[in-house]
Amino acid sequence: MFELSILFPSLLNGLTTGAVYALIALGLTLIYGVLHIINFAHGASLMLALYAVYLLKQHFGLDPYLALPILVPGMFALGYGLQRLVINSASHGKDENILLVTLGISIVMENLALLFFKSDTRTIETAYTLTTVAVGPAMIALPKLVAFAGALVVSGVLLWIVGKTDLGRAIRAVAKEKHGAKLMGINVDHVYAMSFGIGLACLGAAACFLLPAYYVNPQVGSGFVLVAFTIVVLGGMGSFSGALVGGLLIGVVESLGGLYLGESLGQIGIFAIFIAVLLFRPQGLFGAKA
Repeated sequence: MFELSILFPSLLNGLTTGAVYALIALGLTLIYGVLHIINFAHGASLMLALYAVYLLKQHFGLDPYLALPILVPGMFALGYGLQRLVINSASHGKDENILLVTLGISIVMENLALLFFKSDTRTIETAYTLTTVAVGPAMIALPKLVAFAGALVVSGVLLWIVGKTDLGRAIRAVAKEKHGAKLMGINVDHVYAMSFGIGLACLGAAACFLLPAYYVNPQVGSGFVLVAFTIVVLGGMGSFSGALVGGLLIGVVESLGGLYLGESLGQIGIFAIFIAVLLFRPQGLFGAKA
């Protein structure tokens, strides 16, 4: 069980899964870092994006990877509109109202999915779904390798936007001190909506990378968002580097847990880490003390 021929494929599989986890968590981290609220609709939004990829494939024959130019701006527009027209209007500036609104949006999305798609689990088939690639002594599914590389590229683009662009500087200013940013002429409501939109755009990209090797049903987002919350806490609330490293770490832990404990118990290690972080380092690996 500890031979390299067994461990290496498991580690590689964990990294490929963890990169997608990190991408999902980065969107959640961005929304928390700027708006300082937890988006309870994050999992339902991922589910919606997965269904969009599924429909584009089934009805138009569009490959999931080619759907990226549609899904990313589409989910961005959805996030921008939701924050600007629904969340911002219904919250009346109160954080507790925002939590309730995002929870309500999540319930509406999931029930609409149940109405239109029932509770059936759906998958798609592509020419490369079952294709494997040799990486050293391991054979890895091609969609997982593409997802790993794609998730890292999108994560890099997001980090560049936040760190090097005017929008990124505005986002960081609002996240640090929104009243001071407003006095400097920054449109805080616009930055909030942009941040929410970018957070959902990350989910659009993640859905395109996931579906060739995954499935979709109305409850699929719940499992992902639970892991994403764990990653955000592990890495440090609002820390982008923490979300990236935490996602990769959680992917490896899940994979090794499945190897040694069985697939049904594979996620025990994730929640053991979650509890340990809360007990011994509540600010997370890269977070600062309050």
